[in-house]
Amino acid sequence: MPLLDIFKQTLAALWATKLRSFLTMFGIVWGITAVILLVGLGIGFNRDQKQRMRSIGTDIAIFFGGKTGMQAGGYAAGRDIRMTIGDAIAIKERATLVKNVSPEIRRSVSEVSQWNAANRPVRGVWPEYQQFRSLTVEQGRLMNQEDEDTGARVILLGSDADRQLFPGKPVIGQTLMVAGYPYTVIGVLVKKQQNGSYGSGPDNTQLFAPYSAMARDFPPPERPGVEPGFVNNIVIQPISPDLHEKALDQVKRIFAERHHFDPTDKDALWVWDTLEGAKFTERIFHVMTLFFGAVAILTLSLGGIGVMNIMLVAVTERTREIGIRKALGATAVDIRRQFLVESAIITIVSGAAGLAIGVGICLLMRLIPLPDFVPHPVISLAAVISSLVTLTLITLFAGTYPALRAANLSPMECLRTE
Repeated sequence: MPLLDIFKQTLAALWATKLRSFLTMFGIVWGITAVILLVGLGIGFNRDQKQRMRSIGTDIAIFFGGKTGMQAGGYAAGRDIRMTIGDAIAIKERATLVKNVSPEIRRSVSEVSQWNAANRPVRGVWPEYQQFRSLTVEQGRLMNQEDEDTGARVILLGSDADRQLFPGKPVIGQTLMVAGYPYTVIGVLVKKQQNGSYGSGPDNTQLFAPYSAMARDFPPPERPGVEPGFVNNIVIQPISPDLHEKALDQVKRIFAERHHFDPTDKDALWVWDTLEGAKFTERIFHVMTLFFGAVAILTLSLGGIGVMNIMLVAVTERTREIGIRKALGATAVDIRRQFLVESAIITIVSGAAGLAIGVGICLLMRLIPLPDFVPHPVISLAAVISSLVTLTLITLFAGTYPALRAANLSPMECLRTE
């Protein structure tokens, strides 16, 4: 029988059982859509988290003072390690594997503008800090080396701080009283999509000023063990990600030499390593994406079982028709081909519809605003290929067994069936 005639007969058979065919096809449509959408969301989550990690800093490590856990050089264990501006200067001068470094002091003080007041944290930093912490301005300018060298009373506002202190008002060049000192606003930072931070909170809520001005106007509180020049932490950026670990070891040795502890003492310093954190986060979301994909493929496979089931039912219902066709000269090859084509039409049409719907939903979600915690799904070529491969296997397995069963029926057995 010509393939065109088989195709027409198949369409007629599917049309005769419209509801059943639709429900069978829906399982395939839903499975393909799930593969595209779930894998796309998994990849979207991964990319979104990478972007949020980059907003904290580009390949940086933040060093905080700890408490020594080992004896070294005649010094007892249990000493507090308190960082100073001298440590930052020593790292800048001696750490050849460090590209940029900045001390950081944090003070929660009152801020008063002519429109509003707040009590937000202010960070005192060197100008290079703005580069590796990914600080960019929406208005105005960033701090420069002249501001640091002269101890200028200039300040940058995070987006939330700007909205509170200067609600809808011009801000650049305005005076902001910071704990009674007049600071000039030179810039407003671009709002960050930031999941976390260290110290006193996300950058959107902060204010930033030159370290020299902060150290002069807000010296550290006097208490035992706190020296002049005390800083809360020191942030470094290695010269390259490949030398990241060696750069951290070099910095630890400088700290150990200056504060008289063993460089291998893991308790003396606490380090927030953003590169290690980014790798860990990527592993988590990679596994999550694989899990999403496996669930979606399983859903698609269940749809294939539905196709096989409906084809077996079709063979049972059309046993007499098969006998008549064989009695009129149809060969086993003709019977097998008809049921294979019928199975292929169900899966191919369903797969095309599912692919179109899945891609369409991904594209639509790119165009509509979504909550911050929901990423835009990514159309994954791997997901499309895996779904098509699975669909091909479903076509073969779901259609072959029912087709062979139909082809092996004898004409007399078929004609005796009521």
